[in-house]
Amino acid sequence: MKPASGSPVSSRPWFAGVFLSPDEPRLRAGWRLVLQSLLALVLLFAFTLPIVIGLMLAGAGSVETLQGFLLLNALPSLLGIVASVWIARRFFDLRSFSSLGLDLTRRAAQDVAAGIAIAAVMMGAILLLEIAIGWTRLEGWAWQTTPGSRVMLELVVALLLFVAVGIQEEILSRGYHLQNIKDGTNLLWGVILSSAVFAALHIGNPNSIWYATILGLFAAGVFLAYGWVRTRALWLPIGLHIGWNLFEGPVFGFPVSGLATSRLLVHTVNGPPIWTGGAFGPEAGLIILPAMVLGSCLVWAYTRGRSLRQSDAPTPRPAAEE
Repeated sequence: MKPASGSPVSSRPWFAGVFLSPDEPRLRAGWRLVLQSLLALVLLFAFTLPIVIGLMLAGAGSVETLQGFLLLNALPSLLGIVASVWIARRFFDLRSFSSLGLDLTRRAAQDVAAGIAIAAVMMGAILLLEIAIGWTRLEGWAWQTTPGSRVMLELVVALLLFVAVGIQEEILSRGYHLQNIKDGTNLLWGVILSSAVFAALHIGNPNSIWYATILGLFAAGVFLAYGWVRTRALWLPIGLHIGWNLFEGPVFGFPVSGLATSRLLVHTVNGPPIWTGGAFGPEAGLIILPAMVLGSCLVWAYTRGRSLRQSDAPTPRPAAEE
């Protein structure tokens, strides 16, 4: 039976619809995500292996602090994640890397700084609330028991560590994951599923209570995604992520996702873990929820009235134009 006159006839084989997007000649979003994940695993192994071998040859004592060890691992991890996303964006997505929201507009540095400041307010609010309720006991400052030069060195190492972590996790989660899931479904599912994956990636962290970690870090993923939704750029989420980790741990003295970092303010949390997050840190406790409401209000206020002009909004331009 012949098709009605004027009806379009697809020249693609039926199985192409399983792999290729119906709108353009590139892989469907799900396949792109799978391939990027496999590529990331290969590159992470390749970049991290020399570090592991070097530490084994040098001996365990070659890294004096946990933070130093984490930084040694964070740098090759940063290279592996960014390289995998760049390759996937260019050859699987057929888009430019900067179109994820990494264009260097005049607002880029301002958004990063604003994100760090907003996160500082959030973490400061958590600390003040715990002190007011009696859930933490203040003990002093780091320089009272540790030489000032050592304190400053540890703070610089922590800053470098959390800059690397913030960049790589935002490029992966709010960049590649969220935006590809959104392309394949819609924005709501993009935020939900990318936040769920973000939370799941932290389950293996020390002192993790799976249900609390999933709840708190899922909410954190949604909060960080809100920064991208408001700006359609990754600079604000990157600033929020860096500021969150930096002020949560090294400045205000809480554990960061189960890791005990160096800290300027020394205190002991003794409140109920379901509220405080216990040894995992505030993001595993209910206390993080009002802090994120506060942070969301500050993000809204900061981005209020912003219009995504052509110079600010990421464009889906082909990779060849980059």
